[in-house]
Amino acid sequence: MSALVSELRAILGRRNVLSAPSELAVYDCDALTVERRRPDVVVLPDSTQQVVDVVRTCRRYDAPIIARGAGTSLAGGCLPTPGSVVLSLTRMNRIVDIDLRNRMAVVEAGVANLRLAQALVGTGFHFAPDPSSQGASTIGGNAATNAGGPHTLKDGVTVNHVLGLECVLADGSVLQLGPVVRPDQLDLVGLLIGSEGTLAIVTKLWVRLTPDPQNYRALRATFATVEDAGNAVSHIIAAGIIPAAMELMDQGVLSAVEAAYHFGFPPEAGAVLVVEVDGPEVGLDRQQQQITELCQRFGASEVLQAASAHERELLWKCRKMAVGATGRLSPSYTIQDGVVPRTRLPEIIRRTAEISQKHQIRIVNVAHAGDGNIHPILLFDERDREQVDRALAAGREILEACIALGGSITAEHGVGVEKLGLMDRLFAPADLDAMRQVREAFDPAGILNPGKLIPAKTES
Repeated sequence: MSALVSELRAILGRRNVLSAPSELAVYDCDALTVERRRPDVVVLPDSTQQVVDVVRTCRRYDAPIIARGAGTSLAGGCLPTPGSVVLSLTRMNRIVDIDLRNRMAVVEAGVANLRLAQALVGTGFHFAPDPSSQGASTIGGNAATNAGGPHTLKDGVTVNHVLGLECVLADGSVLQLGPVVRPDQLDLVGLLIGSEGTLAIVTKLWVRLTPDPQNYRALRATFATVEDAGNAVSHIIAAGIIPAAMELMDQGVLSAVEAAYHFGFPPEAGAVLVVEVDGPEVGLDRQQQQITELCQRFGASEVLQAASAHERELLWKCRKMAVGATGRLSPSYTIQDGVVPRTRLPEIIRRTAEISQKHQIRIVNVAHAGDGNIHPILLFDERDREQVDRALAAGREILEACIALGGSITAEHGVGVEKLGLMDRLFAPADLDAMRQVREAFDPAGILNPGKLIPAKTES
């Protein structure tokens, strides 16, 4: 490893190659995955050519490469493997171009999602994917897991907003896909997004810009139970209304948010649904009225409308800071990411409560409820191994319940290492073999993020 470190320093300079234990400590985990693994070395390139040089050098040493953005991932997708080099893309953080005429922007992989959003203020356009971690998460990282966010219910997740990619392959060659693609070409952009750095290292993205809506209506509906809120969600969608966002928070999350930020939630609320519709002014009042009536039909004790842009901003602030606020409830927590058909949302909420009781692990809930994407937050103390084991078992059982209800083990956090053991529950052996063949075609030596996403084939 010392020879590899020396060569990497010759390429990048000493300050851009980290190898001291104190420097490596912050790269041994992601945002919430329980497991920790310290890398052997971390490199911080600031150009595509430097990424190419690092990849070619690592390949000569058979050193695994773990591409990493801001480390906000939640399933262990950027955890190091033994003998690995973590390639951090955070210094590749330039907004290369904003092309309003063609409704696209060109950004390097390390650009924070929020930074692009701020750069677009006043232009009449926005980048639709808005994960709750957007203040820190990078657009390259969003692409790695195909992240979504509250406002992707109507407009779609990251893959629907990426027009092209520049990426470095495992042999050190540079591949540009798009932004203009012929109809007869394979959708390699769609293949690479969500591949968690196992097929290529994305260095630059061409992203679609969406026109700002003419206006908004944002509502907050208060329910006695999470199940009542879940039923309201199902019936709003069944009525043919597709909100821009529809987010659910249960009593546990609400109490933490209220203690931290004092938003004025009713103390008796069992759940709150935040619903936003947007678009042309004509029709918004009618949709608002329909949503209000449906919420009331399913037990909402009050439905309040944000009366100003400031109130709307506060509503979304409380939702996006909800997960962080749960740090007040427990020394440690982890968050799951399952998805079910919208009509099964009340069932998975009920099943999560049963699993919580079975494993004696407190679980509080936030959800991108409009698309059936649940984010149960499991509270425990990581200093107590027995609590950790119970939390992990409960998390696995929730994901198994999602599969049983016709859903999936991830909607936007990815598979990483945390969910590898469930892939054979979700896919047939032939499907997994096809995935392995694609991976081998891109990376025959297997040096890009090994041990993630696709489980190794077991001999029968």
